[in-house]
Amino acid sequence: MNFELLTQLIINGLIVGLLYGVVGMCFVLVYKSTQIVNFCQGEFLLIGAWVCWAFLVYLQLPFIVGFLLTLVFMAGFGMLLQMIVLRPMIGEPIISVIMVTIGLSMFFQALMKWIFGVSAESYPKVFSQETFEIFGLRVEAAYLMSTGFALVIMAAFYWFFKYSKQGLAMRATAFDQQVAQSLGISVKRVFAMSWAIAATVSATAGVVIGMVNGVSDSLSVIGIKVFPAVILGGLDSIIGAIVGGLIIGVLENVAEFFDGQYLHWGNLYDIAPFYVLLIILWFKPYGLFGTKDIERI
Repeated sequence: MNFELLTQLIINGLIVGLLYGVVGMCFVLVYKSTQIVNFCQGEFLLIGAWVCWAFLVYLQLPFIVGFLLTLVFMAGFGMLLQMIVLRPMIGEPIISVIMVTIGLSMFFQALMKWIFGVSAESYPKVFSQETFEIFGLRVEAAYLMSTGFALVIMAAFYWFFKYSKQGLAMRATAFDQQVAQSLGISVKRVFAMSWAIAATVSATAGVVIGMVNGVSDSLSVIGIKVFPAVILGGLDSIIGAIVGGLIIGVLENVAEFFDGQYLHWGNLYDIAPFYVLLIILWFKPYGLFGTKDIERI
């Protein structure tokens, strides 16, 4: 067995798993505050990656400036999307709102193809050194940056929900919207804020992945790949999203290793997370950290 390759893949899986966890937290954030599963989350990655690429290529902006402008753009985009498209759906059946997010997913995919074309594009060179050797392992500079971003975002989430006024308002809204509104909390503002945060954080992951693999439609697939991680950890658990992301990230790479070395099935990388998801949900239907709902009949 090639232990060096296996170790390399596990490290890469942990790094990618952190990104999955960050995107998963956005799923949980939107679900906890609005009770909506956002199926256009992957398109936030795609749009953010394309917008940052346009700033760097068309406007020739430095990466830091382009990246910060992308975050500002995505925050406004997420807020406007909730206000214009999703706010009128308040009070409608949940399945109707979910179908709207699926429709938005298809619309944004088509829009990005119309604006930027269907060919994958590479980011301009950002780092003077593209890879670093750490303990004998080769790690992409963009992945090292993503690890730092992911840890900062997780710490910011913790502080935001624990100590900030808006974070406490969001937690109250997630617990009970009617009670929060009776306490003077603007539920509509909380909804808009949750979508703005989800769009901004997802765009960060999209930019990092785009720097490594290029920008293409495949970025939107990340949203579907993260969904098993969220369900695995628990749809209402921030910690669960992080743990689920790490598990799925490592599992994908370990599955790829055994598939390439021994099994030769050819698609284990893509389907292994869903198999494990099914097995775990047999024993933990609400995920590893999800809250069990008890209904009285």
